[in-house]
Amino acid sequence: MTSQTITAAASGTFQLVDLRVNRVGFGAMRLPQHGEAFAADAVPRDRDQAIGVLRRAVELGVNHIDTAAFYFSPRRSANELINQALGPYPDDLVIATKVGPGRDPAGQWLPHATPEQLRGQVEENLRQLGRDHLDVVNLRIVGTDSIAERFGALADLREAGLIRHLGLSNIRPHHLAEAQSIAPVACVQNMYGIGASPEQKEFLDVCGEQRIAFVPFYSIAGIGRTAGATTDHSPQVHAIARAHGVSTAQIRLAWTLHQGSHVLAIPGTGDLDHLAQNVATGSLHLTEDELTALAPLHHKTA
Repeated sequence: MTSQTITAAASGTFQLVDLRVNRVGFGAMRLPQHGEAFAADAVPRDRDQAIGVLRRAVELGVNHIDTAAFYFSPRRSANELINQALGPYPDDLVIATKVGPGRDPAGQWLPHATPEQLRGQVEENLRQLGRDHLDVVNLRIVGTDSIAERFGALADLREAGLIRHLGLSNIRPHHLAEAQSIAPVACVQNMYGIGASPEQKEFLDVCGEQRIAFVPFYSIAGIGRTAGATTDHSPQVHAIARAHGVSTAQIRLAWTLHQGSHVLAIPGTGDLDHLAQNVATGSLHLTEDELTALAPLHHKTA
């Protein structure tokens, strides 16, 4: 694959309500630091390097960026890097952010925001990104409790014009139904990749049936989560990667994109070469035999 000449347009597009985006986007979680995200000893990434990656991503056709105000390391904030690198923003650029979790200035996690605190988090994202409205705001949750009050608070901010579209992150199917009784849901952002459980696949398909964008996180890292991809890739993944002359990470990402036309990938990196490889993956076609070989690689973890 000649990744230098392939743009995000090769991945195809998806209509995110009234916003058309290329299916390969960019996740900003790893941008502020080297190594594991949210680690107490995280080393801030060079500012010029981070800005260069963001600008190159847009040059390569990326028009969907995922971020959050709690994506920061000492001296680096993903939102402020995005603002500095890309503002004034291209007309077709869609920036999605998340609210719910929070971190204090020292980086320690805070209790998830109450309905009353969510407005402050939305305003924090607006201020850092330098925008008068947010394209997409995902409510990220932990647990199985009702989200009605919190999602209702965001729906009020949508009515007030501060938010264009609403989404959900880290949810179960009953949360989607609960939210839809309050306001439209444009996207669901859940953990998904090779190793996903049959239940996770079923939920992905439900979103597809409703034309809701499904935005997987950790699609490359899998069970490695914030620490990154583990080294114990299966022999099947290695064999298919060798056959295509690409990395195992690219096979994992391509497999995820093959799960449905409504799947939007948001791989993150602070490295220009990895960025080009991620974008190029949108043109990687896996055969039916290859997809069949990868299909049994399921775990019971959710």
